[in-house]
Amino acid sequence: MAAARAMLDEIHAALPTPPNDDNNYILGNIGPYNIVIACLPARGYGTTSAATVATPMIATFLTIQFSLMVGIGGGVPSSTADIRLGDVIVSKPNERLKGVVQYDYGKTVADALFEQTGALNKPPQTLLTTVAKTQAEHMMRSHQMLNYLSQMAAAYPQMQDFYPSWPRRRLPSQSGSRS
Repeated sequence: MAAARAMLDEIHAALPTPPNDDNNYILGNIGPYNIVIACLPARGYGTTSAATVATPMIATFLTIQFSLMVGIGGGVPSSTADIRLGDVIVSKPNERLKGVVQYDYGKTVADALFEQTGALNKPPQTLLTTVAKTQAEHMMRSHQMLNYLSQMAAAYPQMQDFYPSWPRRRLPSQSGSRS
């Protein structure tokens, strides 16, 4: 939650919540977009805890257009994808998958291969066009993530105590390699 809060351009004052909403929220904005951040309870994880937080959040903030669930996943480095713990992954549909694969919508079969047994709905069209636009901007101007992270580290230097490997992490270069 601290990293998400640190990425906000501005923090807004808390609003009163209804009696049936036990969540605590951080309100703010990134550019022109209003953001509501909620966190799972301490020691709470999994789909049940996520639903317990998301349900009252959507009832409290009636004008939420998109909900993005950011979770903690293990690293899955392979010869084609260097995904590590702490990376944020944005998926998109392809010929075979709708874009998001939920871990309990599949099973492990022979040779530890994953066989999908169900699917979540495809992301909304406006999010898919935003992904395409972001990819085009990245191709033309490279990524800005390292700049954003550097700004966050300058604004909140004490966070490096909790994430000591952050300065050594490098984002993928245009060649796709990591150092």
